Amino acid sequence: MKPEKKQYEAQGELFKVELTRLVAPGHVLVRLADKIDWESFDKKFEKHYREEGRPGVETRLMVSLHYLKYLEDLSDEETVKKWTENPYWQYLSGRQYFEHELPIDSSSMTRWRHRIGEEGAEELLKQTIQTGIRAGYVKRTDCVRVNVDTTVQPKNVRFPTDARLYDRMRERLVKQARAEGISLRQSYDRVGKQCLRRQQNYSHARQPGRSKRETKKLKTLLGRVIRDIERKAVAAGSLARMLTLAKRLCEQEKDSKNKIYSIHEPQVQCIAKGKVHKKYEFGNKAGYVTSARGNWILGAIGFTSNAYDGHTLGINLNQAEKMTGIEIAQAVVDKGYRGHNLAGRNVLIVPRKKKHASRSIQKWWKRRSAIEPIIGHQKSEHRLDCNRLYHDIGDQLNPILSACGFNFKKLMRAFFAYIRFRVQDGYELNLLVSVA
Repeated sequence: MKPEKKQYEAQGELFKVELTRLVAPGHVLVRLADKIDWESFDKKFEKHYREEGRPGVETRLMVSLHYLKYLEDLSDEETVKKWTENPYWQYLSGRQYFEHELPIDSSSMTRWRHRIGEEGAEELLKQTIQTGIRAGYVKRTDCVRVNVDTTVQPKNVRFPTDARLYDRMRERLVKQARAEGISLRQSYDRVGKQCLRRQQNYSHARQPGRSKRETKKLKTLLGRVIRDIERKAVAAGSLARMLTLAKRLCEQEKDSKNKIYSIHEPQVQCIAKGKVHKKYEFGNKAGYVTSARGNWILGAIGFTSNAYDGHTLGINLNQAEKMTGIEIAQAVVDKGYRGHNLAGRNVLIVPRKKKHASRSIQKWWKRRSAIEPIIGHQKSEHRLDCNRLYHDIGDQLNPILSACGFNFKKLMRAFFAYIRFRVQDGYELNLLVSVA
């Protein structure tokens, strides 16, 4: 059922404190809460709810929680817990009275993300851009020229080794077989643990021969469990998918394509971006579009495959134009985008030697490097350094929501700078208390 909207009560309550008495009128979050178009979210997300059933959680509450989650780099549990302690967060969520109890269970945020999907996350990002445009902090002329780049979004998985993957796959198969009532001849729980420990000790002691022998034994144990399950039952559902994954793991070699690097996240890719300190990263590729001036994020996409950068350029530019409603006249990229084959697009590829070009072109070439610290801030402050969201849907949502957190912080700084400027010029002196 569609979410119910919180109605403002004209008559106050005796045992509750109104938030308007606790918050400062000139606080950044208070002013920002009045600028965001919350009604657009209700219209956009109403198609994700059925007509019957229990009413859903209020849309404004869920949207504000996700903004604050990625603004402060918090988990779902930490976000909901901190919400009860901060009156400004509750005011942003549309509450009238200060509440001391948790508004929702933290698992509701996970289900809501899966409900709205990638399209809904793009709506959250679009609203941060449109709010900046309406307030005058994002100039429309700044959205005409953009910078584009890709980065790796690491997944929250352990560094893959063959021995650990074999042992983990065997554990998952045994657990699933027991859940479906299949009696196995042997589970190899004790033997597998001993083999894995010996393999790690031999590898640490620089004894590759002995380490390789234990790895081969772990693979043999996995093969025995696979064949035992196939003899005793006709696999279906989750067990069939796990058997297919286990067979892929046993068949893959060093030079195989589409290798498995994680059992619970089999879609993880091994990506090499040429970094000295980190040769290989395990996750998925994310593409970003930022304004050449102002450094606002205009587009963010999480790709589920290790696509070539040049093939992702058109998708990134189309999304940025959808977010802003402005046609992009120029895009500046690095040499990784050579061979993009985008006809009719003004794409400037930054060369190694920048002398043989006009000054205006050289200026935009130099501005392309501004996208690097933007990506760095997202990884250090907005949960892009380690993607903890589950499976493919998490790979798609996390880069977009991370961009929402970055733009939301820029909006807060823009509103704060406006208030400070007004106070220093002698206007609206009553805001001085809130700024302090």
